[in-house]
Amino acid sequence: MPDTIQHVLFVCTGNSARSILAEALINREGRGRFKAFSAGSQPKGVPNPAGLGLLAELGYDTSHFRSKSWTEFNGPDAPQMDFIITVCDSAAGESCPVWPGHPLRAHWGIPDPADVGDTDAERRVAFLEAYRRLSARVTAFVNLPVEALDLDSMKQELERTGRYRVRLTRESDAYVALYRRVSIARQADAAAVLHARSGLLIMDQAALDGHRFGRPGPDTHRTSARGGAG
Repeated sequence: MPDTIQHVLFVCTGNSARSILAEALINREGRGRFKAFSAGSQPKGVPNPAGLGLLAELGYDTSHFRSKSWTEFNGPDAPQMDFIITVCDSAAGESCPVWPGHPLRAHWGIPDPADVGDTDAERRVAFLEAYRRLSARVTAFVNLPVEALDLDSMKQELERTGRYRVRLTRESDAYVALYRRVSIARQADAAAVLHARSGLLIMDQAALDGHRFGRPGPDTHRTSARGGAG
């Protein structure tokens, strides 16, 4: 594959939560090699405030995020995508537009954090969980030798990355417990601790090595999936 900036489009039904988080992660972790965008088949019009709040706590500039239709990216003036990645099951099953350039496609199913919890604190924890899962996959993805892989090999690696699951260390479990205990007023501090101490990658070196050799780590921390809209 060419030694150029790789364009990645994350797609979900509502383009309000998971796809926004994934866009943010790629543009931070893959800066200089990847440029990410996000869109939805039925965009909600505004990003989920809980997701934007978490990103802001983690130091992201959230001023440019917006919920938009995937039709913005299949016209003649749109940037040509190298990868199309769906992050919710409903979007993966929909009939997608014809994408210019025949980009590689993959599915990284993530439970919808917007469907979890009845309080702000519970929703923040759910969005943190979605961020962690996406962070593990994004980290593996941006460390692939994209320029050195042929299309068939890249497709296999992209599919393997989508099966990658979060491996929690005992230390990171303790940080999640901390995040659950703190009050809403102190959650920004807790998020900063999580980000600074564990990078929110929630994988140890063995897990990353296991991915590289085709052995996804076990998912020892599960959430319920109630649909896909973000």
